[in-house]
Amino acid sequence: MRDPLIITETCMGNQYYSVEDYMFNQRELFLDEGVNAESMASMIRQFRYLDQVDPGKEITLYITSPGGEVTSGLAFYDVIRMAKSKVRTICCGTAASMGAILFLSGDERLMTRHSKIMIHDPSITMGNAPSKALEVKETLESIMKTREDLARIIAERTGKTLKTVYAKTKGDAYFSADEAVKFGLATGVLE
Repeated sequence: MRDPLIITETCMGNQYYSVEDYMFNQRELFLDEGVNAESMASMIRQFRYLDQVDPGKEITLYITSPGGEVTSGLAFYDVIRMAKSKVRTICCGTAASMGAILFLSGDERLMTRHSKIMIHDPSITMGNAPSKALEVKETLESIMKTREDLARIIAERTGKTLKTVYAKTKGDAYFSADEAVKFGLATGVLE
């Protein structure tokens, strides 16, 4: 389905904008897909543009994402945390896995009433081919380092201890809007 167009009458006649373009001009971005190299490169370009054009002016990032690639997501997380602009993240739908980590990047983190957040330990697929013992060991060491990095972000942003975060993320932990506020994932609920 095509996005509807917004028509604005100007001295030069009617101007047509997509809803996405209009919202971008209002400093609002939407992450409504999986986290991967392509989607994060696009988000980083858009975000950096808004941060440079008017540094210090708030940027709002709406998130409904199943998560995805940790490395790509952390690249965008770092860009958001380095911004000169204040960032407000809004979970509308479900922010899961890496989507939840990106939600945590906001200075203000809001959730719509019926949205959910899911955090968990990172997972890995070893593939179908046999692996050598040292390859498996290196892969496991790498994923344990990633687990530690993600747990530190969650602990830092929520004020929870690493022990509490590790206990919570050993399985899929879902939070309603109110539960997310109570745990420190969100700062408020939009009514």
